[in-house]
Amino acid sequence: MNAEQLRALQAPLKEHYRAAPEAALIKLHAQGRCGEDVSCRVETGKAPVVAGLHPSAGGSGQTACSGDMLLQALVACAGVTLNVVATALGIELRDATLRAEGDLDARGALGLSKEVPVGFKDIRLQFTLDTDASEEQLATLLRLTERYCVVYQTLAHAPALTVTRKRAGA
Repeated sequence: MNAEQLRALQAPLKEHYRAAPEAALIKLHAQGRCGEDVSCRVETGKAPVVAGLHPSAGGSGQTACSGDMLLQALVACAGVTLNVVATALGIELRDATLRAEGDLDARGALGLSKEVPVGFKDIRLQFTLDTDASEEQLATLLRLTERYCVVYQTLAHAPALTVTRKRAGA
């Protein structure tokens, strides 16, 4: 896809959202069901993924780790956004690879220390780009990728998060 094709694809959406901003508000969802061996089967829309404990918390390593899935979501979103921004700016990427890694201390999730936070302490996202773009173009490309990457922005600026419960059959 080139910049003109991308603009043509997105132009009617942008026009519609300008005229009816409420139409731009979408609700994404995820659903899972608890399973055997302290696992959770997550429906992805393509194929279910069974998530379980990371080996550092007693898992076998045979199931997906939700922490890895979070990093994978970041890579996926940043990769798509990078591709869209590069296309829109006319920057040719011969190749682009992304890597996300995060640091966490298993003692937090295992409840061994109240001083150790549960969750990632640091997350790093690295882009390796094969392109002839100038340094200025690359700076713009990465700045706009950060700006428009939904997962990046969600992690950088945590949204309000609520938890509710209900009884089955109610």
